[in-house]
Amino acid sequence: MLLHIPEVLTADELAICRQRLKQAPWADGRVTAGHQSALAKDNLQLPEDSAEAKELGQLVLDALGRNTTFFAGALPRHIFPPLFNCYRGGQSFGFHVDNAIRYDRRHGAGTPIRTDLSATLFFNDPDEYDGGDLVIEDTYGTHSIKLPAGDMVLYPSSSLHRVEPVTRGERTASFFWIQSLVRDEHQRRLLLEMDVSIQSLTQAQASHADVLRLTGVYHNLLRTWSET
Repeated sequence: MLLHIPEVLTADELAICRQRLKQAPWADGRVTAGHQSALAKDNLQLPEDSAEAKELGQLVLDALGRNTTFFAGALPRHIFPPLFNCYRGGQSFGFHVDNAIRYDRRHGAGTPIRTDLSATLFFNDPDEYDGGDLVIEDTYGTHSIKLPAGDMVLYPSSSLHRVEPVTRGERTASFFWIQSLVRDEHQRRLLLEMDVSIQSLTQAQASHADVLRLTGVYHNLLRTWSET
């Protein structure tokens, strides 16, 4: 399931991110790649322990915390601390699959996080650069994604994906992974579709008995499928 989440960041938050990243201490992005990914990866990345990465990472997490679409689609249990990358001058990232487990090392030896979902949050509008499309292959075909600044896409971490070469301008983004309360992608999709329907019906007839029953079904399915 691909999920486009518009306006994750406010205009002020986006301006802060762009300003901080303009003067950021970029490093070789291959330092965080696995062996196979490093062979395909050519970009710049903000060091995880830099002041900018910590400040902007918290800003992104705060924005996610108030976004109901993100919560409904991801049902997050753990969110890996947001990372930041930059593509320019023909840089790209060839086809790869994200590592199944990432370690959040903010606390000692690190907490393992299963990567159920991957996220890319765009900081540049599409007309600011050429190329740089996020290309995702799944059972439904090939999808090319290039979103407005402040928008985000969620997609299964098991998907084969790449970033096309940036031949003009600069593409900066935040990327991170989510371990969901519901591991199975199809179950998450059903829960999201049900949640969207409940919200729509609630606006029309909040107290209708069928709305209450449907809400109960949603929570009982979530209770059955979730991992705590």
